Amino acid sequence: MSQSRPQTILFADVSGSTRLFETKGDQEARRLIAKVLGALTTVCQQHGGRVIKTIGDEVMCTFPAALNGVLAACDMQRKMGRDIDFVRDSLAVRIGLHHGDALEEADGDVYGDAVNTAARMASLAKREQIVTTAATYNSLSGKIPEARSLGKARVSGKLLPIEIVDLIWQEDTSGMTMVQSAIRLGDPTGGSNARLRLRHRANQIELTPTSQPFSMGREATNNLVIEADWVSRAHALIEFKRGHFMVADRSTNGTYVRIGDDDEIKVHRDELHLRKSGTISLGQSFGVNSGDVIYFDAD
Repeated sequence: MSQSRPQTILFADVSGSTRLFETKGDQEARRLIAKVLGALTTVCQQHGGRVIKTIGDEVMCTFPAALNGVLAACDMQRKMGRDIDFVRDSLAVRIGLHHGDALEEADGDVYGDAVNTAARMASLAKREQIVTTAATYNSLSGKIPEARSLGKARVSGKLLPIEIVDLIWQEDTSGMTMVQSAIRLGDPTGGSNARLRLRHRANQIELTPTSQPFSMGREATNNLVIEADWVSRAHALIEFKRGHFMVADRSTNGTYVRIGDDDEIKVHRDELHLRKSGTISLGQSFGVNSGDVIYFDAD
């Protein structure tokens, strides 16, 4: 019988695994990924955690308390940074975690809001980074790692964006700007006045930090539909996260962004911070596709 209880959910995955398969070949890439997941499993168990499952290049763990999960996440990153085999092959992981109620099934698997939020934190994390919710961080006590605010991010199933933080696991933190106050981390005003205005032909749209992700593409279900052969069905997404409006490309042909008078940037299966003002062109360069360009202006 399933039961719900508070626990910390942690996801860790190998950063850049696609490139690993391209450069190392399938067999060697699988061996390296298995070695990383084995090391992460050992660290998890050392901190009283339990591995729920491994999925491809990702491991999912649970811990009885937030502090266990946070300390395990820091030690996972340190393990990756110290192990000569991992360093030699430029292997790294990205980690997301969250403490909350999760439904635990009889077979040991877990589901629910805490799992969804932790998975979202992992998707926001970059290489060698640990991202968690400010609520999880603010619940910690004792000797804890420092953190930096990353602003707010939208999580599926939640009405409003939530505050997120980046945990500082590195032992040498010289040159980093620390956020040591839980009050500052929980400041609800961060980024609340941000605005992004979009213009495409006769359409004018204004996005705020609480807006739903704004989709663009050829398919009719998108918020902005651009019917062109070079535009993918679900081409790109604009979303407020880490305190900024970001455009994320999901297309075959890429998304071309020009900020101010700078040179045009091709974003392909990646994301870019939209700042100041400029243009977004789906699938083709601005010079070729001037009739369907999206103009943006960010505050």
